[in-house]
Amino acid sequence: ITATFTGDASLNSRPMARITEPIALFGAQAVGRSGGRLPMTIVGAADPVPVNYTVPMPSAQVKSAVLLAGLNAPGQTVVIEKEATRDHTERMLAGFGAEITTEQTSEGRVITLTGQPELTPQDIAVPRDPSSAAFPVAVALMVPGSDVLIPNIGLNPTRAGLFATLQEMGADLTFQNERTEGGEPVADLRARYGPLQGIEVPAHRAPSMIDEYPILSAIAATANGRTVMTGIKELRVKESDRIDAMARGLEACGVTIEETEDSMTVHGLGQGGVPGGATCESRLDHRIAMSFLCLGFAAKKPITVDDAGPVATSFPIFEALMTALGAKLTHEHGG
Repeated sequence: ITATFTGDASLNSRPMARITEPIALFGAQAVGRSGGRLPMTIVGAADPVPVNYTVPMPSAQVKSAVLLAGLNAPGQTVVIEKEATRDHTERMLAGFGAEITTEQTSEGRVITLTGQPELTPQDIAVPRDPSSAAFPVAVALMVPGSDVLIPNIGLNPTRAGLFATLQEMGADLTFQNERTEGGEPVADLRARYGPLQGIEVPAHRAPSMIDEYPILSAIAATANGRTVMTGIKELRVKESDRIDAMARGLEACGVTIEETEDSMTVHGLGQGGVPGGATCESRLDHRIAMSFLCLGFAAKKPITVDDAGPVATSFPIFEALMTALGAKLTHEHGG
């Protein structure tokens, strides 16, 4: 088939070559705007061939795209990851009956999928999203007197890096009722306010928490001492350049930041130490908007986000949830 894809302003600005290059190996053709951006038309492969593909950057999306394309190709499609990323797709494909194996080699993580399987329908219990849970957890850790319980959080080890990092910073996090649902580890997460200490976040943890660095940098601003985040250059090609977006916004709120192409260091001001009082640019990025709104709950003066509209894309109940927890959120100019 031939299909044309488009998206909102944020999605249309993201480069898609990282997806279109591997699917071209199967025999598909893609034509888009300059820089491989949406809108884009894909012409499917009439006779797809299996591929052997080494993912050039740690990206679960690229890996998943290749594996899903491989379902339609005869023979074995092989994906090699130098750094392991979230493995929901592999787990779910196996659950639906696909023949898929994973092994750790000197080249990295090698995933082999046998194409054209007979898949069978399944009932799936989807755990709650740890990336979304990060925001109420952050507020609980930053606002005095907080004690928040978030049930049924997915704790897949390829996704739970933020919680390990927060515990190393001294966060009062406990996991209750640990269990397995739909092949995924799940627990009820309790977060309580307490003092946090800046740390060096190991670079190898980045793939398991890549989406959580914006909110981590906001939390780090309220910790004692400096928090160093390395191995995070992938953040520069997300919905926005998230390193630059967080650095500029935190600076506007009175926090000292150092950054390189691949790292960010936040000099924490301790509990209640962030001046705030600034307007921060969300840059059409939902996680940037939510991170600054969460920091606003802990800053001395309120923090304004210029456009919180993108939050509705990924977390439509964010405002209602945070208001129920006691947050005071107001809209200006009818925005």
